[in-house]
Amino acid sequence: MATTEGVSVTRTEQRSAPDLWALAPYPMIMADERGTVLEANPAAALLLEGAVPGASMRDTVPDWLAQAHLETVVQGRSPARRHQKAGGLPSVSGRISSQSFEAHPTWSQSGDVVWWLVDDTDRRLAEEALVTERERTTFLAEASNVLLSSLNTEKCMAATAELAAQHLADVAVVVTPPSGSRMLLARAIAGQAATRAAVSATPSQLPGLSEALQGFPPVPSRWIDPATLPDWIVPQDFRGSIGSVVVTPLPGHGVPAGALILLRSSDRAQFSENEEIFARLFAARSGAALSAARLYGEQSAITQTLMRDLLPPRLERLNGVEIAGGYRPAEAGERIGGDFYDVHPGSTAAESALVVLGDVCGKGLEAAVLTGKIRNTLQALMPMADDHGRMLNLLNGALLSSHHTRFATLVMASVQRAEHQVRLRLTSAGHPPPLVVRVDGSVEEIPTQGTLIGALPTIDISSVEAVLQPGETCLLYTDGFTEARGGPLGDELFGEQRLKRALAECVGMPGEAVVEHIQMLAAQWLRNGSHDDMAVIAISAPPTNHLSAVNGHTRGRYTA
Repeated sequence: MATTEGVSVTRTEQRSAPDLWALAPYPMIMADERGTVLEANPAAALLLEGAVPGASMRDTVPDWLAQAHLETVVQGRSPARRHQKAGGLPSVSGRISSQSFEAHPTWSQSGDVVWWLVDDTDRRLAEEALVTERERTTFLAEASNVLLSSLNTEKCMAATAELAAQHLADVAVVVTPPSGSRMLLARAIAGQAATRAAVSATPSQLPGLSEALQGFPPVPSRWIDPATLPDWIVPQDFRGSIGSVVVTPLPGHGVPAGALILLRSSDRAQFSENEEIFARLFAARSGAALSAARLYGEQSAITQTLMRDLLPPRLERLNGVEIAGGYRPAEAGERIGGDFYDVHPGSTAAESALVVLGDVCGKGLEAAVLTGKIRNTLQALMPMADDHGRMLNLLNGALLSSHHTRFATLVMASVQRAEHQVRLRLTSAGHPPPLVVRVDGSVEEIPTQGTLIGALPTIDISSVEAVLQPGETCLLYTDGFTEARGGPLGDELFGEQRLKRALAECVGMPGEAVVEHIQMLAAQWLRNGSHDDMAVIAISAPPTNHLSAVNGHTRGRYTA
């Protein structure tokens, strides 16, 4: 007796009821233990050529079904085991022609096996499509993370090419918009690192590339003949022939970021329409990452160009006078701020050099912009450097006429070497007074005073002259040092007296050593506390006597 879906019939009843077989919704084959076909309904006969009584299963059905029949018979030869498994025989699946089937076995009372074939092609296609979409979604998410992890254009191009070659094609090429007659490329073979190159070529050499670089929709792959590929497209290390090509744009932020060329070898299936759509989804993410990297690179270059004029200059000995400086911005991540210094040498060795140190109200980029304006204005006023009052009055008028609402303090020093001495003329505009450490270790405060710059229509200033003997140093500094809060309790001001004691320890030191000592003490005082911008300049008269180095080349040690 054969049993399926709750219906039990004997072999005799089955053979005498052809109408029942004809009405069965699925193809059905019944075979004995030797694999001989006993019955096959019309649906089975239509599906399997030669599926007639008396035929062998091995000659009639696919191998996967014939083997499953043999294993089912072997497992069910014991009546007890056959009864035990009657309700739970495992099904098998495989392909018949272009369709996929599940074969469900049941036992007849006489020991024959009835196979019901259920077409599950649509279900399997849906499952495969779901798996593919999940894999693609995972890939796109991972690709986005990789591409957005770097704001370097070249690295982003290489990552795009490597990801595309690994997951979409055998070879991937990223092309940037041409600059003149040259194009930048990143080429990758699946499983290999990308290589970059600059080629002398035109986009018109590859159909669809010119359009892709302008942001137009891609040309269907079937319209591109792989035989027309120019030599610069395919990497020299690639072994094989190209059978299919896809060219798709890399859309950027308003402007195309480039184009992606996908190459598949001739021994693989050509790109399908669905694969081309997926390539465009990947290209959209790659284009956005490339565009962001390029924009960052352009802004970084502009920032570096502008910042070059805002950073403190490098100081060195000038006309026999040691001038050293140091700067520490308020924020650790910033390089510029509201404190600044400049040194303007005279046009001849006999003329005085002008040293300027200033402090703009506030900190950060906004203060740095005004710093740049002040420095540029002073540079333009250098022909009148001998007249500090006139320079500062003109600078004050320039700041008042601008849109800035900030003010600044300044201290200026005209520096001139006279035999073994250094003569200074110092002028303060609302700035802390300069300090001079003498050879005997005493610290003198230079009494120059004046009003702020950029705050009032007129300013009132006074200049004071000072002389540095060999080994003596004049210190110009901003209030970031004296107002630095720290110490044992973390909230005590560094103060002027502590700064003077620190300077007194620097008798006979070179200017660079003085700056380093003051900065080190301030850093120790601050620890990790917050602080304002801190700028300092040391103007030193070199000692007259020094010990030469033994080899005559390295710098000797100065002695007072």
